[in-house]
Amino acid sequence: MKFLVIQTAFPGDVILATSVVEKLYEFHPTSQIDFLLRKGNESLFASHPFLKKVLIWDKKKNKFSEILRLLSEVRNGKYDYVINLHRFSSSGFITAFSGAKNKIGFDKNPLSFLFTEKYEHKIGNETHEIDRNHKLIAKLTNEKSAKPKLYSSEKDFQTVSEYTTEKYVCFAPASVWFTKQWSTHKWAELINLIPAEQNIYLLGASSDLKLCQEIKAALALSEVEKQSKIINLSGKLTFLESAALMKEAEMNYVNDSAPLHLASAVNAPVTAVFCSTVPEFGFGPLSDKSFVAQTKKDLSCRPCGLHGKSSCPEKHFNCAESINAQDVISLSLTK
Repeated sequence: MKFLVIQTAFPGDVILATSVVEKLYEFHPTSQIDFLLRKGNESLFASHPFLKKVLIWDKKKNKFSEILRLLSEVRNGKYDYVINLHRFSSSGFITAFSGAKNKIGFDKNPLSFLFTEKYEHKIGNETHEIDRNHKLIAKLTNEKSAKPKLYSSEKDFQTVSEYTTEKYVCFAPASVWFTKQWSTHKWAELINLIPAEQNIYLLGASSDLKLCQEIKAALALSEVEKQSKIINLSGKLTFLESAALMKEAEMNYVNDSAPLHLASAVNAPVTAVFCSTVPEFGFGPLSDKSFVAQTKKDLSCRPCGLHGKSSCPEKHFNCAESINAQDVISLSLTK
């Protein structure tokens, strides 16, 4: 059989979609499994051991011509199953006219009426996203979802080996959405609580370099020695190199964002700070050692949306400001 899994959203969504890939391979190890994603996320699968082909959607190109190119590629693939985890019409179009014998997706997709099977996608009932996704393949496997998984190569581990000779923690303080991102001074407060003997690595994309510099600058002037233990790696590591570094960390501190799912995919210890969003949406950590930090206040404005916002609608950002750094460090020290 030939399977195509589609998830063309953000990196975190693609990482969570790997749970579907894992489960399909478990039950159909001799089948071909391909993946369609948006350009920029393909490096997540650079050393994947059993994905046969990665189809890349360049969303910056002419949308109509790019969709037609992809549709042609998909149709030429002659898939038995197209499994669409994306809930928007563009991927729905590719699924509906893929020529696959079985076209499976969520009922929220505007073109789901053209699928052979569709399933409910409900957010807010504490069902994790991997379990929502698993419903699409339950008939092909069993009722139990797999955990997401990424495969860092030996070269990835070698690249970060210079940073792993002493005990360390990782911080991934950025998010695409402002209200998902804990405040700069809060990150600095948390760094001040990290034991002095541990190195601190700040992770992120090149675009996060300034934020990480601001966090380091926000440390008290008396923390000169600690500042020398902080290394800003923003833009210097790939997804899989970052995952390799996170895997061996004493702890990884993240927002409700892609690095949270990177940690889950390599079973790295993680403490996730949830500001405007809530774990009940289904995007919480899955590592064996994982913790969620969030406000203890009953805020009528929280959550203010599924994906966060570019600024606090109420102008106070209490969902972030009321999270105590000492509470966060205490959580992560739990055995």
